[in-house]
This record gives sequence, C-alpha cells and structure tokens, in this order.
Amino acid sequence: MRPKGGVELKRALDIAGGLAGLVLLSPLLLALAIAVRLESPGPSLHWSRRVGQRNRIFAMPKFRTMRTGAPDVATHLLSDPQEWVTRLGRFLRRSSLDELPQLWSVLKGDMSLVGPRPALFNQDDLVTLRTEAGVDALRPGLTGWAQINGRDELPVGEKARLDREYLDQMSMALDLRILAATALSAFSGRDVTH
Repeated sequence: MRPKGGVELKRALDIAGGLAGLVLLSPLLLALAIAVRLESPGPSLHWSRRVGQRNRIFAMPKFRTMRTGAPDVATHLLSDPQEWVTRLGRFLRRSSLDELPQLWSVLKGDMSLVGPRPALFNQDDLVTLRTEAGVDALRPGLTGWAQINGRDELPVGEKARLDREYLDQMSMALDLRILAATALSAFSGRDVTH
C-alpha cells in the first residue's frame, strides 16, 4: 500500500481536478445534457451501479448513450449493441464525453481521476480477478492504465493484470502520463468498439 502522504496528495488533486473540471466544463456539460434529452426520450444521465473501492457498490453518472430500457450489462455482452446505442451516444462514447459527469463522483470521493475503471455491479469475473490482485484497495478512476493500453479491446484478465501493474507503479508522474494519454485517446476515439 502507498504511504499515507501520497494517498492524501492524490485525494487533494482529485478534489481540485474534479472541481475545476466541473466548473470549467459546465457550459459543455449543460449543452450535452440538453442534446441527449433532445435526441431521445429519457433522462440525460444514466446512473450505473458500479463496484468501487473495497468492492462497495456506488451509483456512477454518465451521459445516457443508449435508449431507455437497454439491458444493464456491459455493452460487449449485448447481442447487438448498435440496436441500443443512440446516434449521439456513438459520438459521446467515441470521444469519451459520456464520462464527464463522473467528475462529480471524483469530487464526492467515490472515484479518483486515475485508477482502474469501475466494473459494473454484475461483472463478477473482473471483480474477482481484481480482488485477487489487491486492486480493490484502489478508488476506481475516470481513466486508468488499462484504459490507455487497450480500452474496450482488452480481455478481462489483461485488464486485471494492467490494473495490478498500476497499483505496483502508482505515482503522481504516472497519473499525469495517464491523464495526458487519455486526452489524446479521447480526441482520436481510438480503441472504442461500441
């Protein structure tokens, strides 16, 4: 486990980054919320049940990218994801803009700016592998080491391995590298399959 001072610094940066992001991006967040509501019936935000630190379940907000009534499973488990994803939703996912409301979860303390991406409550295989690797000790992240090393393309075992690698190498320098790589990946839409 990391020294207490490092954990406190990481949390302080999460609070500062989450607050700054919400304030600076508020016009974009409002515009996206309106666009989601105008494109299809239903709320702008989807509150997804996710697995957090120490495997505690929390509600994580995302801009809704699917039609209401879509099954609450990982997108890759749907027989035909394109049947459920809206046209705007495809763009939001490719650009990762659907993830911006998670800045609220970072500010609240359910998430960190950088950490393993939070698993869905029913992704038992991923949760089990992460728990065995000790990764459940971390707050899940808005982005993470596995995200910049394959994103949707990675098999579950590889995600868990990369999450453990992040745990072993955690540092502020690595977090900054991951944030920079995430920004580049979001602009390119690389490695998003749905």
